[in-house]
Parts: sequence; structure tokens; C-alpha cells
Amino acid sequence: MPAPRPLPEDTEPAVLRSPTAMNRLLDVLLTTDPVQRVRLAQAGLAMLLMAAGVAAMHYFVAVGVAALVPVMAWSAFTLVGMLVFFALIRSGVSRRWSEPSLTVPQILFALACSAGAYTLLGAGRGAVFPVVMVVLMFGMFVVSPRQMRWLSVYAVLLLGTAMAFMTMTQPRQYPLIIEVGHFLLVATMLPAVSLLAGRLSRMRMRARQQRVELAQALARLRENVTRDELTGLINKRHMLTLMSQEHQRCVRSGQSFCLAMLDVDRFKPINEAHGYAVGDAVLSALAQEAQRQVRVSDVLARWGGEEFLLMMSDTRAALARGGLERLQQRLAALRILHGAAAVHVTLSAGMAEHIAGESLERTLERATAALAEAKAQGSGRVVVAS
Repeated sequence: MPAPRPLPEDTEPAVLRSPTAMNRLLDVLLTTDPVQRVRLAQAGLAMLLMAAGVAAMHYFVAVGVAALVPVMAWSAFTLVGMLVFFALIRSGVSRRWSEPSLTVPQILFALACSAGAYTLLGAGRGAVFPVVMVVLMFGMFVVSPRQMRWLSVYAVLLLGTAMAFMTMTQPRQYPLIIEVGHFLLVATMLPAVSLLAGRLSRMRMRARQQRVELAQALARLRENVTRDELTGLINKRHMLTLMSQEHQRCVRSGQSFCLAMLDVDRFKPINEAHGYAVGDAVLSALAQEAQRQVRVSDVLARWGGEEFLLMMSDTRAALARGGLERLQQRLAALRILHGAAAVHVTLSAGMAEHIAGESLERTLERATAALAEAKAQGSGRVVVAS
């Protein structure tokens, strides 16, 4: 029996292609921008709710409670209005305004449509009240408490006006005694919904603020974990991680890097003569100036006390030494002021170029030994490990 031949691409089952087609359709309707997708999804949900309201209106037409022609006009006005809101958001025009989601204008429009429906439904007008509640609750997660209060006042005035108008024009269908009861219900329930929505909105805003504060606290924590508090340079622990990553990169690429240990000359006498505050100011000023002078690809860390470690990537010893000597000269020319004290300092440096196959610890040991030799020779010296 011959083996079954594979299906050509154009005969691939539609079931396998449908998710991709659905995704493409959603991208067309909602765009690929995640922020816009949320706004458009919200507007689409509002449009579906209004479409459900249109269907309910036509049910009342079918049972003889409402007239067909006015309901058709109302339905067209409602659906076209919601489509306009969707189009404004989808086209990006709404981004020009302070509220790109257009939530408040959509609520105002939906409430106006609800008041219009109240005037058309006659005996079925009680169905409008839960719709109004849903419309107001739609803004709970977006609008501010103040906006919710104004929206509830707007809804009460709008429905009250519709009730008064219908009582005057159609008193038999909208008797005064019934409409007064309806108005009292609206005037009581809508502000209550507004208060609850405002409370929920405040909780939402508080939760958002707490998330912002938590993110800031985590950022500060990460900064404290990787940075030296005094100088702002990365600390020894993080530097060890970065050196390990650089070592692995060089093993793969065959390139080299250099490590330079720098130490402030005669730092202890500065502390003894001027105090520890001046010593801290010296370290901070040196770190800031050195950070400005080194290459973007180089990494400078506070190694401990008055010692710094400079990692120079993709650099051979000959070039690295020239850069290190220029850095020493810039730092030696620095005049550090703190109160009445004016301090000049020099730095000694020991440098080692990483040798292929050598461990990171061994390169560090050679740089440290070179620094000890530089200190033994005097101030402001550079020694390159052999």
C-alpha cells in the first residue's frame, strides 16, 4: 500500500490556520500597540453592551410596548455614535486629547442614549435603570472619584429632565405620581453608585501608587546591592560578577582585557589631618572624575577603602598603560575642596593584562602585586605586571 502523500500547503486544514487568521483580524481591529489594544477592547465592550441595549429595545417593539420608527432612529444614532468613538481611538486621533480612551465621553453619550430610551419605552421604561447603573459602573476602573460624582449628577439631571418632559407631554403613559417615584429612586441610587465607584477608584489609585512606590523601592534596593553608597561606583561584589562575564567573553572571542588596581597615596594622613568627612569627599570626588575620564566600555569599581579597580575591555597592556597614566594625571590635577580644606592627591596603580588560559583570580593577584610594587617605588607610579 503506497504511503499517503503529504497535503500541499494550500490544502492545510482550516482548523490549523484559524488561530493565525484570528490573530491577524484582532491586529487589524485592535492594532498591535498593547496600550491601544486595551483602549479599543474597552470601547468594543461598551459597543457590545449598547448593541445588547438595542436588541432589548427591539424586543419591546416586538411585544408592542414601543413604536418601531423611533426605536429604529434611536438604534441607528446609538450604534453610529459608538462606532465613531471606536474609530477615533483606532485611528489614534483620541491621543491628541487628555483622555485617549474617551471613557468619560462614552459614558456621557451612553447616559444620553439611556435617557432617550426612557422616553420611548413607555411601560417598559423601568428596564433603563439597570442599564444606567451598568453604564456608571463602566467607569469605576478608569475615571476619578470627582468625575464619578459629576457623572452621577449629570445622569440624575438628564433622567429627571426626561421624566418631567414625558409627564408634561404624555401624562397618561408617564403619570406624575409614578415619575416622582422613579426620580426619587434615581436620585438615591445613582449617587450611591457614584460613592461606591469613587471609593473603588480611590482604592485603585492607592494600589497604583503603592505599585509605583514598590517599584521605586526595588530599584533603590537593586542600586544598593550593586553600588557603593559613598562613591556611586559599582561595588566589589558586582564587579566580581562583571569580571567573570568579561573573562568568559574573552575565552570565547580570544580577545584580552586589563585589570588595574588603583590606590590613593597617603590617604591615612588625610583622614588624620582633616577628618573622615574630608576623606570621604576625596574618595567621592576622585570616583566622579575618574568615571568621567574612562571609556564607556571600561568599568570602574570601588574595591575597598581607598582602593579602586578598573577593568579595561578589548585592550592590550601597552595601550592600557597610556590611558591609565592620563587618568592619573587628571586625578592628580584635581583640587578637592571640603569646607576650609583643599586637598590634592595622587594615585598609584598596578596593572595586569589577562593571559589566555589564566584564571581571573591569577590576573587579579598579578595586578595587586604590581600595585604593591608601584607603592614601594613612591607616589603616582604605574607598574605593569610581567
